[in-house]
Amino acid sequence: MKQLVVSVALLFSLAAVAVAETDAYPSRPIHVILAVSVGGTSDIFVRALGLELQKRLGQPIIVENRSGGNMNIAGRACADAPPDGYTICLLPGETLTLNQFVYKSVPFDSEKDFAPITNAFLNTQVMVISTKLGAKNLDQLARLSKEKPGTLAYSALSIPMQIAVERWKKKTGADLVFVPVRGGADMVNSLLTGTTPVAIVGLPNFIPYVRNGQVVPIAVDSDSRASLFPDVPTLQELGFAKLPSVYFAFVAPSGVPNEIARKLHDEIAKVGNDRAAKLAAIPAGESPADIGVQSMS
Repeated sequence: MKQLVVSVALLFSLAAVAVAETDAYPSRPIHVILAVSVGGTSDIFVRALGLELQKRLGQPIIVENRSGGNMNIAGRACADAPPDGYTICLLPGETLTLNQFVYKSVPFDSEKDFAPITNAFLNTQVMVISTKLGAKNLDQLARLSKEKPGTLAYSALSIPMQIAVERWKKKTGADLVFVPVRGGADMVNSLLTGTTPVAIVGLPNFIPYVRNGQVVPIAVDSDSRASLFPDVPTLQELGFAKLPSVYFAFVAPSGVPNEIARKLHDEIAKVGNDRAAKLAAIPAGESPADIGVQSMS
């Protein structure tokens, strides 16, 4: 009987400690794991968001870029992190949805290893080409690539975008070589230097270079034309099938306390939409139900 009383007392003590820790959260810096390299859209988004969250939460937001492995490296790092709320992750649809169907195996279970916090934003993709090529649309690009077989390269971060380009190549006979990259910033550098003169990537990465004439946008993947570049046709207008939206979502390692996940969701949603809109991304922070955060209530 005495042992039972001690056990019950211990359980209540542990519960009290857990409640106290949750109430005091956060009491130290929060790390955010990203699947892309420094300088990409989601990297810029998190760093801008982190400045606001630090003001609201009273703790620094430390960004950790874990790029590579087609977003699987970040997925594994997130799944392996302690579920205490001090490591959260901004992961793309590739990690959370697509990669399990692309690879024979991935080092995490996207359905069991992550606890949803909130959607961050949808990222409109744009196909751009270096002004130096002299092409201004898909037809001209296809013709130019045939004249220089095996010499023109393109890059794409999103699997659906890569598939779209490969289908276009098969349909038109265009000759472009796919080059994998770690993130949007790498794609910008490769395109501006001429190493990879064709890219399909998040629109915010290339806005300044379109405006100063260094690159030419030839297609966007949105349902309607982008307000920033109304003269650029959508992929659907050019005969491409509707492609899955490219999205990023905040998640935590599975097992994070519900109260902490809810607090993170509420704080991120308050400032996240504004940060996304300023990047020319489509805000999605007010739609947590899409990744199941409503189950935390």
